[in-house]
Amino acid sequence: MKKLSVIIPVFNEEKTIVQVIEQVLAQETGEWQKEIVVVDDGSTDSTGEKLKAFSGRIKVFRHGKNLGKGAALQTGFTAATGEAVIIQDADLEYDPADWPKMLEEFERDEKLVAVYGSRELSPKRRGYFHYVLGVKFLSFLVNLLFGSHLTDVYTCYKLFRTDFLRSLKLESNGFEIEAEITCKTLRARGKIKEVPIGYFPRRFSQGKKIRVRDGLKGAFKIVKFRFR
Repeated sequence: MKKLSVIIPVFNEEKTIVQVIEQVLAQETGEWQKEIVVVDDGSTDSTGEKLKAFSGRIKVFRHGKNLGKGAALQTGFTAATGEAVIIQDADLEYDPADWPKMLEEFERDEKLVAVYGSRELSPKRRGYFHYVLGVKFLSFLVNLLFGSHLTDVYTCYKLFRTDFLRSLKLESNGFEIEAEITCKTLRARGKIKEVPIGYFPRRFSQGKKIRVRDGLKGAFKIVKFRFR
C-alpha cells in the first residue's frame, strides 16, 4: 500500500489542533495509508498537551523554540516516510475533504511532481481583500519570472512526490517557504497541476499569523530564486 505523509506544522493552536487532527484521522484516502507527522514549532500554550491525546496515532516532533513555518515543514519533510507528502495547516482554514481530488489528479499523471489546491479556482473563494490581492500579485510574479500559469502559489495544500520535494534543498524558515517551494519546482522544470479547493479564512482575532511583511519576504524570495 502507498503511504501519504501528512505534515502538520503547528504553533500555539490550542483552540483548533484537536479538531484538525480528528479531521485528518477521519479523512478517507483510498489506497493511500496515512502517516501523520505533527511538528510543534515551540508552542507556549497547551498545544503540546493536547497532542498527547493522539499518542500512538501520530508522530510528534518538537522544536525547543519557535523557528517558523518553513523550519517546521523542513523537519516534517525529513521525518516523512511516505511516497508522497501533503501539507495541512492546523487552523481549520483548509478541509481535508479536498484531498481525494488532489490525489486523483496526482495518480492520473505520473509526470506530475505536485498538485496544488487552488483557492483562486473555487467559486466560493473568501478572504481578506488585501490578502487576496497579495496572493494574486505573488502568483503573477512567479508566472512572469518562471513562465508558469499558476493561480495560487501561496496555498497551504501542496501535494508532492517526496523524493522530488527533498531534492529541492529548501532553506526558508518563515512563510516564504511557500514561494521557495514553487520557484525551485519550476526552476527544476517540475510539472504542477492545480485543482479547486474550499477555503475558510479565520480572523486575526482568532489567531491568523501571516502578515503583509511575509508577503514582501515572499516577493524577495521569488526574485532571488529566479536570478540566483
